Amino acid sequence: MVLSPELSAHRFTVGLTGGIGSGKSAVADLLAEMGAAVLDADRISHELTAPGGAAIEPLRAAFGDAMITAQGALDRARMRAAVFADPALRLQLESILHPRVGEVLRERAAMAKGSYLVLVIPLLVEGLARWRHSLDRIAVVDCPESIQIERVMRRSGLSAEDVRAIMATQATREARCGAADDLIENSTSFDALQSRTRALHTQYLQMARAI
Repeated sequence: MVLSPELSAHRFTVGLTGGIGSGKSAVADLLAEMGAAVLDADRISHELTAPGGAAIEPLRAAFGDAMITAQGALDRARMRAAVFADPALRLQLESILHPRVGEVLRERAAMAKGSYLVLVIPLLVEGLARWRHSLDRIAVVDCPESIQIERVMRRSGLSAEDVRAIMATQATREARCGAADDLIENSTSFDALQSRTRALHTQYLQMARAI
């Protein structure tokens, strides 16, 4: 998902990330409500792999009909199991999805209306070299790993073992926090998260106006 430098040249751009279950989507939604233009790489990936999505036929060609559901979407559970078992398949999957996600992000960023731009990128830290030149700030939503596991189990029905397996494919908590310009702690209440996000939004508005 390589973005051109022009993406952020005309406006203040924040990269928002966090581990699975950290609450980055909640922060993204709050920033959008406060007036930021928010683009979510994961949501775009889901669009591309939904029935009729632009990535479906390339995925079918690469992985076969078994990876496509009867409804015409990517079978995400089957694909997740396959890439966990074979890292080469993960690279193949990423080679198909990432350029397409990046293209959609570029197109939508050019049209996005908002006080500044937020790119929600789940694997930002893992691909930091590809993204750093496009971002003015990196914001990381953080909470203890035990809370991540609990949240994901509650919302998805996955087992703790499955959640840990997903987390093992992501950057460590320490690596994410180390890459952060701004750290958003999210281990208590939604009200607390809302207050922290509003303070950060105020800071970003000031930075955006200074550009």
